Amino acid sequence: MPSQLFLRKPLSMLLAEAEGENRLRRILGPVQLTSLGVGAIIGTGIFVLTGVAAHDKTGPALVLSFVAAGTACIFAALCYAEFASMTPVAGSAYTYAYATLGELFAWIIGWDLVLEYMVASATVAHGWSHYFQDFIGILSKKFPDLLGWMNVPQVFTNAPFDFDPAAASHFSSTGTWFDLPAILISLIITWVLVKGIRESAGFNVAMVIVKLAVVLLVIGVGVFYINPENWKPFAPFGYSGISLFGKTIFGEAGAGGQPVGVMAGAATIFFAYIGFDSVSTHAEEARNPRRDVPIGIIASLVLCTILYILVSGVLTGMVRYDKLHVDAPVSNAFEQVGLPQVQFLVSLGALTGITSVLLVMMLSQPRVLLAMSRDGLLPPFFAEVHPRYRTPWKGTILTGIFVSVMAALLPLRILADLVNIGTLFAFVVVCAAVLIMRIRHPEAERPFRCPGAPLTPILGIITCLLLMFSLPAENWVRLAVWLGIGLVIYFVYGQFNSVLARGPHGRRG
Repeated sequence: MPSQLFLRKPLSMLLAEAEGENRLRRILGPVQLTSLGVGAIIGTGIFVLTGVAAHDKTGPALVLSFVAAGTACIFAALCYAEFASMTPVAGSAYTYAYATLGELFAWIIGWDLVLEYMVASATVAHGWSHYFQDFIGILSKKFPDLLGWMNVPQVFTNAPFDFDPAAASHFSSTGTWFDLPAILISLIITWVLVKGIRESAGFNVAMVIVKLAVVLLVIGVGVFYINPENWKPFAPFGYSGISLFGKTIFGEAGAGGQPVGVMAGAATIFFAYIGFDSVSTHAEEARNPRRDVPIGIIASLVLCTILYILVSGVLTGMVRYDKLHVDAPVSNAFEQVGLPQVQFLVSLGALTGITSVLLVMMLSQPRVLLAMSRDGLLPPFFAEVHPRYRTPWKGTILTGIFVSVMAALLPLRILADLVNIGTLFAFVVVCAAVLIMRIRHPEAERPFRCPGAPLTPILGIITCLLLMFSLPAENWVRLAVWLGIGLVIYFVYGQFNSVLARGPHGRRG
């Protein structure tokens, strides 16, 4: 058994799967792939986390936090692009780890991706619910006689309990039963995804166009309301904020001993960049994956990084950082400068943007399950492709059920805390896998080569680990518990059903 743990999946076997009868439909071009990346990236981060980070961690230096987090993502994105061009099949980092590090590491990263996409989807659904409630609240106040009935009953507006680590009693009752809008949007998106990748991608492109227009509106209008005095002091919490398991080692500690500063802000807003890696999970559905997937990954990340920097600069220039609204900073900023009409448009754009993030996250999750099921590490249930729609429909439906339940019953803080560390862990593995593959298979065809290797992957590992260590210690505990559950599943089911271990293609690691 020990040797099985390090069996690696040959590239020839990966490529043969991409041409098999049970493969997904190849219909996505570079525009659709880029829009999927933009759809996953621009949403909760830009419309929500900017306020939290600027208010509590960075001040106007938030722009540097986006640069720092974006730099780490650029290194990882280049590594993702190289692998995606070599192995254009579903599975993303799981598939890359299987080809380089062996079956056990592949399982660990695959199980980590399940955590990332499922919990991120639940987090976004939770955020969508509250923006939706705010939006219909605006409408009902504006047209009370016509739309007053639209408000959601109080008992269906939130999770039944809340979690606040700063409070004496961490858990408290909210007086509600469950979050009904979060359930409804999760089930609607599930139906769209089962229907087909073409419909899902087209739906996403339309939403991306709307929210990009709103983001450009924020920048174009907000720039005229910038007061340079609001940028002083530029870095009230300092330029460092580097910590180790939540303990500050460079810089000052904030309230409750939490790290503050540019790097602490980068770790906080890293959620805003989750999504570009989802492009690689759709490599099997790309028309020309060796060219189009790298384009989609890099173009979406670069575009969103530029927009993040511009929006955060405008936002902290319009409103002093300590006056920013934590829950809805962008729309509230326009209310504070006396532009309620723009506030309405921004709220609508935020709702649209978060919807597209949820679509892409829930689109990606079943494809990771599909890849793991093909390899025998999960039951065949997840590998079944709908005969008409050519989508992994059973995995999609199960994902939708889990996401809706989690979004309805768990508070935002518990959901969000699990996402960043899982994503950073996946990025570290992909960067390491590029280095290993360059050594083991220097002769392999690489339509896209990560520039600057081995320096670029090494920098990706270092920067992502730096951000991981800047997260609170409880995140590491939660990650360890999740991975422990995954290892139990692997040793009880996966190792006995592994296609690679039982077939003729396995080779010792």
